[in-house]
Amino acid sequence: MNASINAVYVGSLRPLPPEGQQTGIFKFPVSGPVAVGPQGLAGDAQGDRRVHGGPEKAVHYYPAEHYAALAARVPALAAQLVPGVLGENLSGVGLVEATVCIGDIYAAGTCRLQVSQPRQPCWKISHRLGHDPMSRLIADLGCTGWYFRVLAPGLVGAGDSLTLLERPAPGLTLARLWAAHTSHRPDAAELARLGAAPGLNADWARRLRDRAAWLLDSTGR
Repeated sequence: MNASINAVYVGSLRPLPPEGQQTGIFKFPVSGPVAVGPQGLAGDAQGDRRVHGGPEKAVHYYPAEHYAALAARVPALAAQLVPGVLGENLSGVGLVEATVCIGDIYAAGTCRLQVSQPRQPCWKISHRLGHDPMSRLIADLGCTGWYFRVLAPGLVGAGDSLTLLERPAPGLTLARLWAAHTSHRPDAAELARLGAAPGLNADWARRLRDRAAWLLDSTGR
């Protein structure tokens, strides 16, 4: 239910090879506490705020234990597959998608954070690592990490804990959400159930409900 935060990462915008798009995926560990507000961590930047950052994606957590599984799949990249390389803000051990539920509320340092949605792996991960299939591999394995919204601003630093305070949607794990999201023909009732989960990003909730309605309608026809 809880995790130890091993490192906190922030980064400014930098060009991403080979095309040179501006990105905030290059992040570096911070020593000492970092201020966290509704838009994210002080000193952190995002290149495309349509898909990263903002109140619903203010803080990105990635389980450090996933890196060993990724390295086992792509041994040639093992030296690169270390915490921080996927652009996460918080790295820790003890929480994974199968144990974290939609809308979970955690204490982190003096902040309160709420799980809002999984991270959707994008092409920038593949470019960052110079390995085109990497984003697809992460999606296929479901080791995506997730985003928090900030309910109460404060300070967070390496050595702090993520401690579960509230679980408004017990059983509705991020792994369950990702499985339904990526299924070719998911169960409509499952989509509706997940879409109604307290704390889920409103855009995700709408897409799940719309897909459930489409499935029910197509079955009826």
